[in-house]
Amino acid sequence: MEIKSNKIDELDIRLSVNVNEADYADDVKKRLSAYKRNAEIKGFRKGMAPISLIQRLYGVSARSEAVNDILSKALQDYIQENKLNIIGEPLPSEDRKAVDWEKDKDFEFDFDIAVSPEINLEISKEDSVTYYNVKIDKKAKDSMRNSLLGQYGSLEDGESVGEDDFFTADFEQEGTKVEDTYVAVRSMSEAGKKEIVGKKSGDVIDVDVNLWFENETDRASMLKLKKEELSGIQPVFKMTVKNIKHFVPAKADQDTFDRIFGKDVVKTEEEFDAKITERLREEYDRERDYRFMLDVKEYLLDKAAISLPENFMKRWIYYANDGKFTMEDIEKEFDLFLKDYRWQMLRRYFLDKFEVKVSKEDLLATAKEFAVYQFAMYGISNAPEDQLQKFAEQMLAHDKESSRIYDKTEDDKCIAAVKEHITLKKKDITIEKLRELNG
Repeated sequence: MEIKSNKIDELDIRLSVNVNEADYADDVKKRLSAYKRNAEIKGFRKGMAPISLIQRLYGVSARSEAVNDILSKALQDYIQENKLNIIGEPLPSEDRKAVDWEKDKDFEFDFDIAVSPEINLEISKEDSVTYYNVKIDKKAKDSMRNSLLGQYGSLEDGESVGEDDFFTADFEQEGTKVEDTYVAVRSMSEAGKKEIVGKKSGDVIDVDVNLWFENETDRASMLKLKKEELSGIQPVFKMTVKNIKHFVPAKADQDTFDRIFGKDVVKTEEEFDAKITERLREEYDRERDYRFMLDVKEYLLDKAAISLPENFMKRWIYYANDGKFTMEDIEKEFDLFLKDYRWQMLRRYFLDKFEVKVSKEDLLATAKEFAVYQFAMYGISNAPEDQLQKFAEQMLAHDKESSRIYDKTEDDKCIAAVKEHITLKKKDITIEKLRELNG
């Protein structure tokens, strides 16, 4: 067996592997013997079929298996012996010679491999990236205060219908009556809102439900019908307003403070104001840090200017996914793939350079951040620590979630390490402008 190497360019190498019959003959004999021992062929007892028959039935399979094993080991040994840091795996060359497994005895195989470029990127205080400072203003504090009190508000009886109110109503026309249906004013059309606002319990109004309730799903639910049944009804109903409910924000008192923050965590208006400021600062810092991460990535990627074997990588993606994506599909997303791949290379480079490790505790901390966010989406702002711990551990046990958490943790630790070695160009910005930048 012989391997010839042809360096196409700095990153692409063509390997030609010549395999002669002497290289695989002994292995083929062993495989045929194994086939003979296990073969159950009609007319022969198990293991007693003549070797000539075994050769005719299984010879091609035995030869291809033996040669492919030799190829696999030869390529692996070559890569290890030459200390090549390859991208993906060796791919059969596109212009490779056809193989006739039945007739050929000596074989020549051509493979393409691509080596990962070396990174040697230095950063110092001469490198600078913008680091935004977002100020907290009264408008933002008032907005969060109203939002928090609104979240813990309640519905109370109202005398007349307001723009943000809810009410129950009966809808009636000849032969049909729908009782105690629930109506939210905000779900009405502007025409409907104009007519209903100011009405009181007991008022009766002629309503064209098609005009008042433009959303078919809402209209069907209100009339207790299926969507497909809407077209068969007359749209004009007599609507009788019944119970009016007005949403009232919670009062800024001890009971509300306890519900929002936990028992006796906040006891005064001043402490409530401080908690609002703290929450806003955490929120703004997260958004600022996200922008900083994006800017650092862009800066480092531009500075590193990593060259990659793009044609090889497109083929590798195609083969690695067993043809699930067409080359046209790959082309559409390829620029994003390259950017992410380059960043992963840089991330690993800096984590190694600054000797940064990712521990189980780091992963758990990131998973808890995800857990807090998930709970918040369901309106739970003070989830108990044991629930957060359990939820975080469940995410880490799930392959897809675990991979996402690991990437986020490595990103955070890499950016933190880089941050210590560069200059931060501090710049004031409004939260509105920052959110525009973050998209």
